[in-house]
Amino acid sequence: MVAAVATNWREAGLTAVNSALCAYAEQLTLAPREMSEADIKALRQHDLTDRAIHDATQVISYFNYINRIADALHVEPEDFVRP
Repeated sequence: MVAAVATNWREAGLTAVNSALCAYAEQLTLAPREMSEADIKALRQHDLTDRAIHDATQVISYFNYINRIADALHVEPEDFVRP
């Protein structure tokens, strides 16, 4: 499942809520300045609470942050991480 999501989450057979979270993560990653209330409402339509949305935003943002640091400093991936 992880490989399918990493390859193409849209075709990974995810549940509706997980697809919504992936779409949110993609938007937050690629165009954070374009985030709007509509993005939050889309998650609420899947019965995600404001706390769950907040937590997802924190995790997504942290991964974006740490990956940018690693990229900027040319940190080599761990041996167990496959390309």
